[in-house]
Amino acid sequence: MPLHPVPVASTPAPVPSGLRLPAVLRPHSSLFTYYVLSALLSGPAFPLMLAYLYFRFHTLRYELDEEGLTMRWGILFRREVSLTYARLQDIHLTSNVVERWLGLGRVQLQTASGSSEAEVTIEGLREFEAMRDFLYGRMRGAKEHVLPAAEPLALTDSARLAEALREVAAEVRALRAELDARAKGGRDV
Repeated sequence: MPLHPVPVASTPAPVPSGLRLPAVLRPHSSLFTYYVLSALLSGPAFPLMLAYLYFRFHTLRYELDEEGLTMRWGILFRREVSLTYARLQDIHLTSNVVERWLGLGRVQLQTASGSSEAEVTIEGLREFEAMRDFLYGRMRGAKEHVLPAAEPLALTDSARLAEALREVAAEVRALRAELDARAKGGRDV
């Protein structure tokens, strides 16, 4: 099943490969092939692992909207992780040998939560580089609104700053001289 958008609202916005926001994305069908190969490595637990990965694949959804990204999966135990673009700190692309063979990649999103692992891993994407670029653009856009760039100091501002620093340095010298004089006079400071 290819990665495709399911429009949820009528407000279009630029997203990778012409997707519209808000959009619900599903992983590519090659991800299930990867899951089957991964389950084979579990040995005797193969049937249980395959069942778990089957239901994970069929319930895995990524929702992109104007505020952030939401990832949902699970049948018995539903799990949902939501991240706003402003919380994103770092984005990594990873793919092992099998994923590269299948044409897949993972986009790992990290926040400042203190954990060394990714907060969200978007897996099963063929256009993972486009998704990374999209998320970087949204992440930068969110940060620009939160922390606007400082205006450069005008020449008069820098001259006033230099004068203030000279005044502070003169006062510190005067205090040091007074403290030295008191110390020589035998009085406690």
